[in-house]
Amino acid sequence: MSVDTAVSTEAIPGSTAGAAAPKGAVPAIIRRNARLLTAAEAFVGTGQQMVPTLGALMVIHLTNSPALAGIASSILGLTRVMASYPSGRLADAHGRKIVLVIGVLLSLAGALTLGGSMLLTSFPVFIAGLLLFGVGNGTSQQQRRLSAADMYPPERRAQGLGYVLTGSLVGALGGPVIISLAGVISRAGGMDQMALSWLLVPFMLIPSLAFVLRIHPDPKQIALALERYWPGYQAPARRAQPLARVTIWTFTRNYPHVVAFVSMFVLYGNMSMMMALTPMAMHAHGVALAAVSMTVSLHVVGMYGLSLPIGKLADALGRRPVMFAGIVLSTCGTILVALTASFPLMLLGLYLVGLGWSCGNVTTAAMVADTTPPQFRGRAMGANTSFSAAASMAAPLLGGVLVQLWGTPSLVAVTLIFIVPTAVLLARLRETKPGVYAHASTF
Repeated sequence: MSVDTAVSTEAIPGSTAGAAAPKGAVPAIIRRNARLLTAAEAFVGTGQQMVPTLGALMVIHLTNSPALAGIASSILGLTRVMASYPSGRLADAHGRKIVLVIGVLLSLAGALTLGGSMLLTSFPVFIAGLLLFGVGNGTSQQQRRLSAADMYPPERRAQGLGYVLTGSLVGALGGPVIISLAGVISRAGGMDQMALSWLLVPFMLIPSLAFVLRIHPDPKQIALALERYWPGYQAPARRAQPLARVTIWTFTRNYPHVVAFVSMFVLYGNMSMMMALTPMAMHAHGVALAAVSMTVSLHVVGMYGLSLPIGKLADALGRRPVMFAGIVLSTCGTILVALTASFPLMLLGLYLVGLGWSCGNVTTAAMVADTTPPQFRGRAMGANTSFSAAASMAAPLLGGVLVQLWGTPSLVAVTLIFIVPTAVLLARLRETKPGVYAHASTF
């Protein structure tokens, strides 16, 4: 039987998987899978933060060209654009778990190749490793969000997403630990610290792979039969004849999708721009490097630390008001960073930019899942990620040109140019209750 039509009876004793769970409680099998996804997120996210930390240094070491220093971050963004929609298509055809496994394995191969590039002093090997790691990391990151959205009904979906995404905070803070450990070992053994840092990453990816392999049933199977797991849930009405062909442009005909895509494009672009340029602004104001590093760490806390309460708010109040809050927070953060020379205010500003992005990261994933049936949800989530990844590539380049021409205050202007139309678009979204929209088209 096709995954589109089959539901694993192996994981559903009797006729209802959710029968043992009281109404309102999270079924045990959902809790188990969510914990496994969160643990996988915590371990696999470690390597992701090492690209911006070590990428530029590795490029300079391998090429002796500071002009190419930004290529690592650009390639990482490019791989997210390349991988998001195809991996979503694979997940729709074959289930989420197998694509998660492929993503972790590609990340593992990429980390080993990146470490080998330093030992071989080979820039082409570095590029190959970065492509492998970027595609793998982008694939697994997207599939974890998709899997979390699959397992929860609309009234619990954002909370489930927030729970799983909180694991990213642990992973983000684990990168510096690996780099420090590699420094200690390299001093004793004489190996290059950057090479060893990447060669240690598989020790984090192997546990992640083990957690993924224990996920059962596949989250897509759960999504196809939510009523079996969640007592009282009723699936929404769908087309009598489902769409025969779905492309990335199909989703742009659904207004909640348009709102989600545009909102995440703008919030991700603004965050990427501020992440890239805030250290430069701080350095210009005489802030020490240690303080800059602390600011970036606090920004990461803003990105993931409050994912769970943000999800709970989005389920209680609706996606729309939480998204509005994200837009306001991101704009206020940009203003604080761009228009002040005060370190505490810049610190607060970058935190608020991360927090605004977090609101968008949770709510747009929930909105996409709310309005897309499981058979097409991987591609819809992939489209959302592709648009936001494109913004993460373009926005830092645009911001750099603006700062060079007109200084950091120009960042506020470009943020407002994009944020205001997004707020207007969001204001027209009619969310009758959390996760339910008045003008969502059916598939």
